[in-house]
Amino acid sequence: MLSKKYKILGPFCIIIVFFLNSCGTGVDARKYPPDPKLRVQKNIEEGRGFRLNDVLKEKGGTNFEFSSSNELWRASLDAIDFMPLTSVNYSGGIIITDWYSNDQNSNESIKISIRFLTNEIRSDALDIKVFKKTCRNGVNCKISETTGEVITELNKTILKLATTYKTKTKKENFKPYNAKQF
Repeated sequence: MLSKKYKILGPFCIIIVFFLNSCGTGVDARKYPPDPKLRVQKNIEEGRGFRLNDVLKEKGGTNFEFSSSNELWRASLDAIDFMPLTSVNYSGGIIITDWYSNDQNSNESIKISIRFLTNEIRSDALDIKVFKKTCRNGVNCKISETTGEVITELNKTILKLATTYKTKTKKENFKPYNAKQF
């Protein structure tokens, strides 16, 4: 049983040694000082080598975008700002409203769910669902998912607002190239 492990480990060790072998063409000893401290200093100044201090200082590789920088997110919240929100999760990419009814018909109310499929402003960026709740005397309620005009209009409104926000942001952040700066 022990010999099987060595049969597997033998080629594996040879491969590791092969990859650990230096691929460089060699170093001219005349260009580097013989003192190890001076060599380390020279390598650091030239941007070579590895410093553990720099690795420990880095704060992970995550890039968080805030909701204020995402035009689709802002436009969606602005489009449904009259409705109370139940769940808003930017990192999960979903907005869910609470049941909303206007004063005209208190027996009918709607609930909207907006799921973000991408951050790009395009027609398939949002998955919008609208649910309609119809109650008889406030007791016997029926909930159904609606399709059609409401979803289309909401999608258009959000995309128009997002495009407006993006255009405005581009105008505010535009800086002409000035070759004399550099």
